[in-house]
Amino acid sequence: MSVLSMRGGDGKYGYANNSDMQKSINSHAKLAMVENVKEAMVKLDFPGYIKVADLGCSSGENTFLAMSEIVNRIIESYQQKGQNPPEIECLLNDLPDNDFNSIFKCLPSFHKKLKMDVKEKCFVSGVPGSFYSRLFPSKSLHFVHTSLTLHWLSKVPDGLEENKTNVYLRSPCPPNVYKSYLTQFKNDFLLFLRMRAEEIVPNGRMALTLVGRKALDPLSKDCFQNWSLISHSLLDLVTEGIVKESDVESFNLPFYNPEENEVKEVIENEGSFKINNFETIVGLLFSCKTGCTEVKDDDNVEQSCVLEVVRKRAKMIRSISEPMLAAHFGSAIVDRLFDKYTCHLARHYETLRNKPTVNFSVSLIRK
Repeated sequence: MSVLSMRGGDGKYGYANNSDMQKSINSHAKLAMVENVKEAMVKLDFPGYIKVADLGCSSGENTFLAMSEIVNRIIESYQQKGQNPPEIECLLNDLPDNDFNSIFKCLPSFHKKLKMDVKEKCFVSGVPGSFYSRLFPSKSLHFVHTSLTLHWLSKVPDGLEENKTNVYLRSPCPPNVYKSYLTQFKNDFLLFLRMRAEEIVPNGRMALTLVGRKALDPLSKDCFQNWSLISHSLLDLVTEGIVKESDVESFNLPFYNPEENEVKEVIENEGSFKINNFETIVGLLFSCKTGCTEVKDDDNVEQSCVLEVVRKRAKMIRSISEPMLAAHFGSAIVDRLFDKYTCHLARHYETLRNKPTVNFSVSLIRK
């Protein structure tokens, strides 16, 4: 599980410096989250103490974007009610190998984002551990946020023996391989909801943003754009004798991008939460543009700009996948691997530039 942490530090390949896309998606999901916070304060009758958790917070300044919005909206709600702001505990969770030191270095910028001085009322702490387990006492949380995390599974699914030379689902692939991934996602998401149901107070809220897919056909080529090119790049290194083919055959990503109905089905079957809002955020592979409907890239892009956006995309994928790849193949191959990946991205740029990316923003109410 520890290798699922993003690459830490503030270097050029660190997640902190390669998460503009994530920032754009979070900004688009912000309106629904803000409304969720306001409604929660009213339904909870403005308690004197609020406990907020951000699960899978990762590292860098993006960590505090959502938390600062949540805290500011809580403060605004109390001011509009003519009440003094409550004490607010901000709990930042990620796996133990996450770069928590980088997070706490950003605390001064977090305090600057707040609309009033609440240093003596706002308390920040880190909570290492998997969100597929219990993290907090029973009925202690008022608001939970998690962004771009739940597509990561708790483990690589079982039954992937036929998925040789592919690091993820690929079209065509055996139906049983897809079924293994879907089953693992459903089991993990169900477990996540059960753990949070124990921890969140009645009428508490949860805001989720996760990578999804639009295609109803689970084996559609549009579903696997990023990871199929990683497979191609690894096979290039096999051809060059840098990587063993057996190592590629034994590597699969613990990742699944669900379709909307798959997400809703698990929520409804678990039964502890009501869906308050479900929004689809559409984006582009090489752009930070997002919208609720179709998004198109600029028609005329200079070749120098193409190379720049391709390199930026490659660094983003490296920042989230390098720990997993290095743990399996060794860190010595990573630079060469992403040189290959960048070349494949550039080669497929015209084909992929207007392919949609899909994310879901989901607001839940604890029953």
